[in-house]
This record gives sequence, C-alpha cells and structure tokens, in this order.
Amino acid sequence: MASGIRMFGAQWCGDCRRAKKLLDGEGVDYEYIDLEAVPEAADEARSISGRTNIPVVVFPDGSHLVEPSNDELLAKLAK
Repeated sequence: MASGIRMFGAQWCGDCRRAKKLLDGEGVDYEYIDLEAVPEAADEARSISGRTNIPVVVFPDGSHLVEPSNDELLAKLAK
C-alpha cells in the first residue's frame, strides 16, 4: 500500500539520489516523479515548494521538504 509520499527528483541531482537511497533503505513506499522523464511535473514541484530546488518530498499531511538532509527526512518519517 502506498504511503502517500511523493518525491520529485532527477537522476543528475545528488540530493535526490541521496534522499531516494534513504527512503529505499528505510523501506518507505513512495511515488517517485522523475523530472527528466516527466518535465511538466517540474511546474507542480515548483508550485508546491515555491522554489526550483529538488528534491521536493511531499507528505500525506500536505507538508513538504525541499532538499532535506538525511536527519530532516528521518525525523519527518518518524512522526
């Protein structure tokens, strides 16, 4: 069952690869939106975060993190 977490990212983005590795390592089920494969999704990521930085990780409660550190991501997942 999907957790409702969505992550907007791209393979060329080191922070995206790091966040993806953390989510995968924690066994989190999430939807990954590859902005290289779906470039129009960048507009949605930008409208959520108000910025062009990635990754943008969106949580079921409507909150989001932009370029989160591993500690920030783990703290949010623990809630």
